[in-house]
Amino acid sequence: MTVGEFGAFVQATVYRTEAEKGQGCAAWDGTTWAYDAQRNWRAPGFTQGDDHPVVCVSWNDAKAYLNWLSKESGQAYRLPSEAQWESATRAGSTSARFWGKNEDQACAYGNVADKAAKRQHPNWPVHNCDDGFLNTAPVGSFKANTFGLEDMLGNVREWTEDCWNGFYVGAPSDGSAWTKGECGRRVLRGGSWNITPVIVRSADRSWDFTGGRDINSGFRPARTL
Repeated sequence: MTVGEFGAFVQATVYRTEAEKGQGCAAWDGTTWAYDAQRNWRAPGFTQGDDHPVVCVSWNDAKAYLNWLSKESGQAYRLPSEAQWESATRAGSTSARFWGKNEDQACAYGNVADKAAKRQHPNWPVHNCDDGFLNTAPVGSFKANTFGLEDMLGNVREWTEDCWNGFYVGAPSDGSAWTKGECGRRVLRGGSWNITPVIVRSADRSWDFTGGRDINSGFRPARTL
């Protein structure tokens, strides 16, 4: 989901994101993640074009957009389930990353924490490559996986529909979203532009509260056919 696409929704509905109504958007201040009232999807703290992925949007903001898009288009749009997201990312692969085991090949396939990030944060473990972008990159700037899907690992983490569960025991076996568990927290998948190698993996899982928002996270719509 790009800045331009999200902006069209805001213009049509006069929607205000939770960052704009609350304490802003979370960002790394050099020592910890903290909310910054000056940051939101319009001004995340770095320059973005309309073709960059929208960030500083919560799970609730993503749901509001998808409800609007479904009504406007007459199609059923939603967040993907966690299982669907992983299947789409792996694209039939079984390695840690859809391109293989080598984390330092990431810069051909996604916007990740790289040598540029190392210059800003010398103590960070990073990918030993340079993807050409310090912050977010225009969507589709890197090689797609074998399903033809771009930015599945890197650029921004993506919200899924699932409630947070620490283990897969009891998860749906049909690929549908797991709507039981800690539903005040929702699953995020994928790496992002400032995420280190241990997280930029097809299997990595994280979470945030439904109202949480930060400079790493956006979303990807799925459509029910």
